This record gives sequence, structure tokens and C-alpha cells, in this order.
Amino acid sequence: MTSFQPPRPPQQVRPSLLQRVFGFRTRLYLTWAAMFCLFAGFFLSFDLKLSIIADKLPNLIGLHVAPNGFLQGAALTLFLCVCSIVVSVLLGFVTALARLSSSAVAFGVASFYASFFRGTPLLIQILLIYLGLPQLGIVPGAISAGIIALSLNYGAYLSEIFRAGIIGVATGQREAALALGLRPAQIFWRVTLPQAMRTIIPPTANQFISMLKDSSLISVMGVWEVMFLAQSYGRSSYRYIEMLTTAAVLYWIMSIGMELLQARLEAYYGKAYRERR
Repeated sequence: MTSFQPPRPPQQVRPSLLQRVFGFRTRLYLTWAAMFCLFAGFFLSFDLKLSIIADKLPNLIGLHVAPNGFLQGAALTLFLCVCSIVVSVLLGFVTALARLSSSAVAFGVASFYASFFRGTPLLIQILLIYLGLPQLGIVPGAISAGIIALSLNYGAYLSEIFRAGIIGVATGQREAALALGLRPAQIFWRVTLPQAMRTIIPPTANQFISMLKDSSLISVMGVWEVMFLAQSYGRSSYRYIEMLTTAAVLYWIMSIGMELLQARLEAYYGKAYRERR
């Protein structure tokens, strides 16, 4: 009989010289710096006229108010997104609860709403609200119509994200909470929802970044946000590439801000899982 040979432990791979000299974070920053240099070199090859960008940049950022005395540029874009985020989260949460309820009426209304606003283009929804509501005697402003359209559209998508996160929590968690004598409302707010947030936050933040970019569609109504100003200045100076490049960089910077906020929220709601590992 052959003697039993225990399995050999896996051999650890020695880190390379680069990994020993530079830590992960340092290598990450160097990679980003290299990619940024390549990216900047690509745009600088367009023979950009930087003086035009410097002249129009304060308005594109939103440092100056619009002729109507309200916000413009990136400041207006952020205002539209913040208002739409608040309303869409409320709509998505209520719709998700209706989809999970035993009421046929609530389920029917919620599912019809989600189906329509997920199944039609956002641009059509913006125009229907802006041009259709006046037929009913309601005349919204362009900014109000844009906020309503973005909120309704993204509320439908968020409802599915919230619903998936809630039903993704193991039933054993609810059963354990019931055994401790907690009421259904307490179970939802203190047990189910905090655990669901870990899976809800990444796709929700992704939707908010998409909303930031889709807010450019509101420019069709003459709202003085980033895309509208970039197109207007491009037409007046015949330098479209400069203005579109500047608008792209501004959208990217705002998106990075949302990504950083997403990372903080993920770290906060994932503390228990990280400590467990």
C-alpha cells in the first residue's frame, strides 16, 4: 500500500520588482497618469484654439448667471440632476414597494408606469411633457419639464434596482427578526433595507451618472445647460471641437465626483461584510 501524501500547499507567487518598489495605489495613480497623458495628447492633436476655451469656460462652468438671472452651464446641470435624483429616488422606492405588494391595483399601476417609461426614449418623454402638458392647461417651464421627465424616466429604472435589492436579502434574515419580536415595519427599515443597500448602491450610482449625461437632452428646449452652451458657442465661433471637448471634460469631472461619492457609500454599507472577510 502506498502511503497517503497530503496535498501540497499552493506556492505563493513572489511579487515582481515593480510591485515591491511601488505599492498598488502608486501603480494605480501612475496608470491613470499615463492614460490621462495619452487622452490629453489625443485631443491636443486636434489643433485646439485654447483662447476660445479660456474665454467661454466661466460660462460653461456656471460662474456667471444666464441672461434670465438663473443658473447656467455646469451649475444648472448639477441643479437639474440633484432635483431629479431626489424625486426619482422617491418615485423608484414607492414603485418598488408597490411591485412587492399584494394589491393588484398598486402592482398594476406600478408595473404600467415602469413599463412605459422604460420602453420609450427619454427625448420623446421630454417633448411629450413639455408640449403635451399645455394641452391640459398646465404650462411647465423648460427646467421644470426637464426635471419631471428625468425623474419619471429614472424613477422607473430605479424601481427595478430597489426591488431587486430588497428581494435579494435572504428570507432567513426576516425570519430571525420575527423570532426576536420585531414588527414588519421595523424589520424592513432596520434589517432588510440596510442589507439591500449594499447591492442597491452600485447600479443606482450608475443610473445617476447616466442621468447626468442624459440631462444634455434638455438642451432641445433651450435650457442653458452645458450642452446647449457648447453648441451655441460652437456655432457662433465656428470652433465646435473646442466647445464639445470642454463640455466632455466638464461632464467627466462631474461624473468623477459621483463616482467618489459612490465609493464612500459602498465602503459605509459594506463595512460589516468587509470585517467578516
